[in-house]
Amino acid sequence: MIEEYLKIHGDYRNDKSFKELTTIKMGGEIAHYIEPYNIEDLKQIISFLKVNCIPFKVIGNGSNLICGSSRFEGVVICLKHFDNYEINNNIIYVEAGVMVPYLVQVMLKNNLKGLEFASGIPGTIGGLIYMNAGAYKQDMSSVVKEVLVLKDDEVVRMNIDELKFAYRYSIFQEHPRWLIIAAYLKLEAGDPIKTKALIEDRAMRRRQSQPIDKPSAGSCFRNPEGDFAWKLIDGIGYRGMRINDVEVSNKHSNFIINTSNGCGEDYLKLALDIQEKVNAKYGIKLVMEVEKFNC
Repeated sequence: MIEEYLKIHGDYRNDKSFKELTTIKMGGEIAHYIEPYNIEDLKQIISFLKVNCIPFKVIGNGSNLICGSSRFEGVVICLKHFDNYEINNNIIYVEAGVMVPYLVQVMLKNNLKGLEFASGIPGTIGGLIYMNAGAYKQDMSSVVKEVLVLKDDEVVRMNIDELKFAYRYSIFQEHPRWLIIAAYLKLEAGDPIKTKALIEDRAMRRRQSQPIDKPSAGSCFRNPEGDFAWKLIDGIGYRGMRINDVEVSNKHSNFIINTSNGCGEDYLKLALDIQEKVNAKYGIKLVMEVEKFNC
């Protein structure tokens, strides 16, 4: 019944796993996977799942997601087909499934600036808004003007004042069933040569300082106020610490990497150990930046 219904409203698969769908390459099998064709199909799918009490998870590129090894018996909804954008002067309308590195190239071609800070984040617009992701002392709150949200089967507009943006935080983390559909971003006119040079410089810095050649979910912990998570992790001697195939990166100790066949349970065990030891030594409670699911 589920399979037949979903096939009407998107590209359906029953042989996916979170290992395929996350940048850290961890996680169990998935009973049902669907890429809705459009907003109306998404609304139909969500309504059907709610009425039938079927669990579901909406994902983008899985770049900030840690999943357990057990099979998920619900439905994973990926907004891959939500990939349209439109530029009107310095305002970009962009759907939730658009990859940010791609959007940065669109920005460059249109002589705009403002998203340079996000050029190296391998996520979708929806995911970055959800996390208020950022780098280099900027985040999505600096460019978001409005967000279109599927809330209670209706698409509504939410302006920036309603989004409760804070460091690595948005209102969507309080309301996981509010689904980001699209956003309006406000950028600025820029010199593409200077903007490209800045992006390339930051890309070089990332290659030098981050383990971008290894599967990861990006930074594991938020930086506590006035300090850096990596310094605290170094302070407890955990750079290079390992549980099975999961390891604190020797290159950047706020990255936990999958060295070969790691699992989400080991990732979380290592992260919890770090939290406990940092708290015991420094009295600081590190907050995880990654999202946990099915763990």
